[in-house]
Amino acid sequence: MKLSLSLSQKPPVTSVYTANQVLKNEANVARSQGIAMYELMHSAGAAVFTQLSLSWPNAKHLLILCGKGNNGGDGFVVAKLAHQAKIKVSVLLTCDVSQLKGDALSAYQAMIFAGVSLIVEDTVNKHAESLAIINDFSGEVIVDALFGIGFTGQLTPRLQEFVTSINHQKAKVISIDVPSGLCATTGEVQGESIEGQAIIADITLTFIVYKQGLLTGQAANFVGELFLAPLAMNNAFTKQVQTNNHYAQYKLPLNQPKRLPSSHKGDSGLLLTIGGSATMPGAIRLASESALRCGAGLVAVSCHKNNQMFIMNGRPELMLAPETSALLEASTQLYKAKAYLVGPGLGQSDQAKQLFELISKTSQTQNKTTVIDADALILLSETKQQCNHWVLTPHPKEAAALLQCDVASIEADRFSAVRAIAKQYGGICLLKGAGTLISDGERVVINNSGNSGMASGGMGDVLSGIISALVMQSDNNFYSTCLAAYIHGAAADIIANKNGQRGLLASDLFIPLQQLLNGKVPNH
Repeated sequence: MKLSLSLSQKPPVTSVYTANQVLKNEANVARSQGIAMYELMHSAGAAVFTQLSLSWPNAKHLLILCGKGNNGGDGFVVAKLAHQAKIKVSVLLTCDVSQLKGDALSAYQAMIFAGVSLIVEDTVNKHAESLAIINDFSGEVIVDALFGIGFTGQLTPRLQEFVTSINHQKAKVISIDVPSGLCATTGEVQGESIEGQAIIADITLTFIVYKQGLLTGQAANFVGELFLAPLAMNNAFTKQVQTNNHYAQYKLPLNQPKRLPSSHKGDSGLLLTIGGSATMPGAIRLASESALRCGAGLVAVSCHKNNQMFIMNGRPELMLAPETSALLEASTQLYKAKAYLVGPGLGQSDQAKQLFELISKTSQTQNKTTVIDADALILLSETKQQCNHWVLTPHPKEAAALLQCDVASIEADRFSAVRAIAKQYGGICLLKGAGTLISDGERVVINNSGNSGMASGGMGDVLSGIISALVMQSDNNFYSTCLAAYIHGAAADIIANKNGQRGLLASDLFIPLQQLLNGKVPNH
């Protein structure tokens, strides 16, 4: 057996797809498995009813909102099964029955034959009545079968009224395949008010394979708890349809390689961190300490001279590199360092620009992995440099600067954005946010950890330190960045599960980070 310090294990992942990939291929894959499309619709509806029954076993009255497409057909199946299980069912159809076609019409007719009778068709003349049914609903569960994965754009004003009413309901909501109003490919929703943009589900049950838009960005506000119903087609679909997009499947405890008994601090090498301008000492301290906690053998910090005592206070394991103005005159640590981290608290002064130029030039000429974060990303956007061995860690606003667009354009299609940055600037790009994305310009991995409590100052600095430490212990920057994103979020999840999300501090992550990397599962 080969012994190694490397943490560059391939991340466990599952394939994810665009809505178009699923719509284009599901019929062919079903045919290859001998599954008729109406049978697939019945299986989907049955899976929803099973999930609903497991999650809310005491439900006595369901309100099922059905559109005219196959998603509505799934809803008709749910209504039939619920009725047969002696559960009261109210069905609100958002079109005239005459508009139903194909399998959806067949499912509707089967529902009627089964005896479901509480049905309202939402026409122009009955819209007020339909809206009142939602507002007055006193049952336990609403089933969202309005739109499937083919939906794009913005809901009509009439449907926005429905969605707003549903989102104000006390009843639990389960969305079939995708919350209506959400784009299953990009995770984008359109509209001015979050309450009317899309259904806010407690549970979303998606079918066959994961749709990538359910796992990142704005989707986090709407999807709720996400479940996958493979419908006996997942294996065949993933084999027959190729994708470069994947969803990380890390689980605890992590099984990372152990260090050799004879390891010493020089094995992982020296990390040089550069930042901490006169008014921003905290960022570089957080980044540097998190690197130590994640296995960097030596960390030297170059910061403004007024911040040096702050950096050392309470963490004597950190070394001081020449302060930033002296670093420009070159130093031993500049060339001895195995990797660089530049940006946290760096600022955008003339001296900051000179420092960034020095680090970027040295990293390229000496092939040193460099993690570029915060202010350094803005400076990079102004230079248009490219390098294959750096890791860029933008949040959406920094990503917008890198691509010279606005934040709305980044959030409208995070997958395209993260790929574009990696292709334009080289190396690896990690696009922060709910459902963090990591790309090398071709592949995209969606991170599977983290929570909204991480929306606090310093979290990104801690992440840059984690990445820096892991790339020094790895021979694959892409894999180690995926792992860094996971343990960053997993550490925050552990603290949030114990104490709650509000008030979660970046420095709270230090101890669970160390435990996670060593295969421990901290107490929740």
